[in-house]
Amino acid sequence: MADWYWQSWQGQDFLCCDLLQPWPHGFFTRQFWPQTPETLTASLSANAAVQRVKQVHGNRVLAPADLPAAAAEGPMAEADGLLSDCAHQALWVCSADCSPVLIGDRATGQVAAVHAGWRGTAQTIVPVAVGKLQAQGSRLEDLVVAIGPAIAGEVYQVSVDVAAAVGRTVVNDAASDDEAVVRALLQKEHSPLLADDTPGKVRLDVRQANAWQLEQLGLGHDQVAIAPHCTFQEPERFFSYRRTGEKQVQWSGIVSRDLAELP
Repeated sequence: MADWYWQSWQGQDFLCCDLLQPWPHGFFTRQFWPQTPETLTASLSANAAVQRVKQVHGNRVLAPADLPAAAAEGPMAEADGLLSDCAHQALWVCSADCSPVLIGDRATGQVAAVHAGWRGTAQTIVPVAVGKLQAQGSRLEDLVVAIGPAIAGEVYQVSVDVAAAVGRTVVNDAASDDEAVVRALLQKEHSPLLADDTPGKVRLDVRQANAWQLEQLGLGHDQVAIAPHCTFQEPERFFSYRRTGEKQVQWSGIVSRDLAELP
């Protein structure tokens, strides 16, 4: 099992994962609010170019070449994932209860950062990001993935149709009705779904659903880590939209490296 550890910057701690040790990276807490990636990147790298998008709960994943020039006027590109196309790019996503997912390629040094809420997960945004990495030369066996702090399944109550939308990405019989998909998943070991006493409701672990999607792609258990922290249950560390209804976020970022910098 991968180890998670805290690293300090400006008197505050952010979370790191040893799977991603070759890359400067961090899952930041509410203590860093309201700082933005333009400031936070200094905690990871002195010379990395900041890359970010306007998140819209979809499955679009862009490279920096797809983004407007930093000096250009106008809105940011809409997407929920970024992948690097050269070294020293700092890729950032923000989240409150959704899953921040950081991916590294141990052979090329390239990385991806993904915002995976239930909607993005139902649209398989993490496999989309992996596919884009593969399109630029990555191999599945070289990838490592850290899924950061997010709302835990035991406290995330959703409707059956939401659970089924996510569940269809990890079951073979996608043609079944919503109730059948949910019933099938509830019977599986380490399921991303948990039973709920309220009729028409179920508990959903979006982190586990993403881990299942990665496993179905062919990644091994030792290539994927899930942070042992829940945004909803740790108010001293994390914002949670489900808990407070406030639109406040924490940032997660990772910096690409060139081959000479890899261990």
